[in-house]
Amino acid sequence: MPSDQSTWLIAVPNDGEVEGLSQELHSKLSQQSKFTGLAQFEIPSFKTGTLDSLIALSEDIPKQDIAFTATVAKTVDTLRSLLNNDPAKLAQHILIDENSVDDYLSKGWRWDEGRYNVQKGLREIVDSLSKDLTSIDNAMKAKLNNYNLVKGSLTQLQRKKLGNLSVRSLADLVSKEDFIQDSDYLETLLVAVPRALVKDWNLKYEKLSTMVVPRSSRLIASDDDFSLFGVVVFKRTHDDFAQGCRENKFILRDFVYSEEEMIKQQEELRTADTTEKELWTELLRMSRTNFSESFKILVHLKVVRLFVESVLRYGLPANYLGLIIKPDPKVTKKTFTLLQAHFTYLSPRSNRSSSRVEGEEYIGEYQSLMDQEFFDFVLFEVPWIVY
Repeated sequence: MPSDQSTWLIAVPNDGEVEGLSQELHSKLSQQSKFTGLAQFEIPSFKTGTLDSLIALSEDIPKQDIAFTATVAKTVDTLRSLLNNDPAKLAQHILIDENSVDDYLSKGWRWDEGRYNVQKGLREIVDSLSKDLTSIDNAMKAKLNNYNLVKGSLTQLQRKKLGNLSVRSLADLVSKEDFIQDSDYLETLLVAVPRALVKDWNLKYEKLSTMVVPRSSRLIASDDDFSLFGVVVFKRTHDDFAQGCRENKFILRDFVYSEEEMIKQQEELRTADTTEKELWTELLRMSRTNFSESFKILVHLKVVRLFVESVLRYGLPANYLGLIIKPDPKVTKKTFTLLQAHFTYLSPRSNRSSSRVEGEEYIGEYQSLMDQEFFDFVLFEVPWIVY
């Protein structure tokens, strides 16, 4: 049975027996209070080609169907990520030519004759669809990789400003006035002191090594975990002072004040932030456009698949009617049972029996065809990957 999380594309022979079919089905389905929608569409009269070519396509198209669906799903995932999983915002971008997916399918779907001429062979049409989707996928991958690189660089720069005073960047917390400048003998060191040990620091810092300038400790910044102090020592006692800090659980920060380096870091952060915003906008716009294009290509491939399977199932003339049904998940089984009952008249024409007997000679070459779930009508699904 088809999934309850998909829209069903159905094909049946278009002859005298289907006159008023859409209205009749709609009447029956409407009796189910949970019925969602039904629409009719035209399946083009493609060139059928040879039986061998149709069987080859029937073998190949399912693989392409899976790949096409995965490409559309990846685009949706990209949009979802860019929009922080906000369903309302996502709904504004999951559109087909500015229409919802449901409206695109159910309100007058037509084959795009301008892009995919039905006078061409089926294999050529399928190859054109595949080429177009591959181009879209490659462009998306390149743009997404570029964005992820810039986003990664920005995150790394921003991460330096996160965390407590024992690990985070200090460049935006200190100023030139916090340091001894241009001295051959003295230097200012920055020490992150746990808040619980601030009293110990004030009592001990002058004795952590020799040649510490008395009363030079100065509070520069504080957070919930640490207080950052600047202290002046003689350069020759740097290592001894560092050892004293370690022994008392004070954290000496490895920081050298450089105005040029600080300006450079700030500029890098601004540039990365601006670039990330620009690429985010470009990727969002491309994802929105490519979703629309790739979804249309996917549906076109499924219509070709409907046609190929219909010819193999019902034979010539290759004239078939298409139906689009969006079942309510709560009554999917009832909807499908109603369809099976309605189309039982197709059983003698659907080659069910002939395709199941004489099995031994077909096993191998046409195994995948035999493994398909078989109904009296042709049905393929458009999964609800946008939800």
